[in-house]
Amino acid sequence: MDQSNRYADLSLKEEDLISGGKHILVAYKMAPKAGTGYLEAAAHFAAESSTGTNVEVSTTDDFTRGVDALVYYIDEATEDMRIAYPVDLFDRNVTDGRFMLVSFLTLVIGNNQGMGDIKHAKIHDFYMPERVVQMFDGPAKDISDLWRILGRPVKDGGYIAGTIIKPKLGLRPEPFAKAAYQFWLGGDFIKNDEPQGNQVFAPIKKVLPLVYDAMKRAQDETGQAKLFSMNITADDHYEMLARADFALETFGPDADKLAFLVDGFVGGPGMVTTARRQYPSQYLHYHRAGHGMVTSPSAKRGYTLRQDGR
Repeated sequence: MDQSNRYADLSLKEEDLISGGKHILVAYKMAPKAGTGYLEAAAHFAAESSTGTNVEVSTTDDFTRGVDALVYYIDEATEDMRIAYPVDLFDRNVTDGRFMLVSFLTLVIGNNQGMGDIKHAKIHDFYMPERVVQMFDGPAKDISDLWRILGRPVKDGGYIAGTIIKPKLGLRPEPFAKAAYQFWLGGDFIKNDEPQGNQVFAPIKKVLPLVYDAMKRAQDETGQAKLFSMNITADDHYEMLARADFALETFGPDADKLAFLVDGFVGGPGMVTTARRQYPSQYLHYHRAGHGMVTSPSAKRGYTLRQDGR
């Protein structure tokens, strides 16, 4: 069913949509399956991403049409498709009215990835109005806080030397802490590798006190602050918080030198947001474990991992 009369408006100008501030714009590389016209497939994609589906819906009214996602630009030769999503489409928190990442992902990369008339579709970029950005949870810390903790100028404080203790799995508590101490004699920052957690041969409640002891000894010997990023990823948020709380208790007066690593792709946006809200004074390290299934250049679905530094 061709829905391009409703879910496409190629007269819309991107600069006008941006200046209006009422739409989130998403750019895709999209190809329809053979036998489907490009604009027809694009309109179906926008419908599935917002107020429509692939059949006529009897409950649609004038207001519903006002929050349709609209295809506003296509270039079949380059597979460039751009869709404007009205800001009001996206879910808001009951508790504080903020935007949520899961709602953004649900609409722009949700059921449309499995549509029968779409060969592939991959997000390459998106734009959010400034007001929308303000209504997402943002980080409470930035690089200036790390420089401050390390005793450096809070502007242009220089290079921070960090490492990951290897092998990433297999070290018992004592050799792990020893390796940490040896690096901290010359370096600044150590992080857990993403699979490290509470393995039977390296339980957190034995590893962390030894790591903190190694940090204190390295600080005493060098006269310099040191930093550690601990993996708190878990299936259950309460388990994640229990790991974080134990770490904060262990590091005590040096808790400001502790960051929390969360596997944000496999753990999900809810885990990241929970960690950020529960521990606003800690650095949060978003780890990308698993991202390659959707960001790999060979993947035709999902989203890109920008290579230009933005």
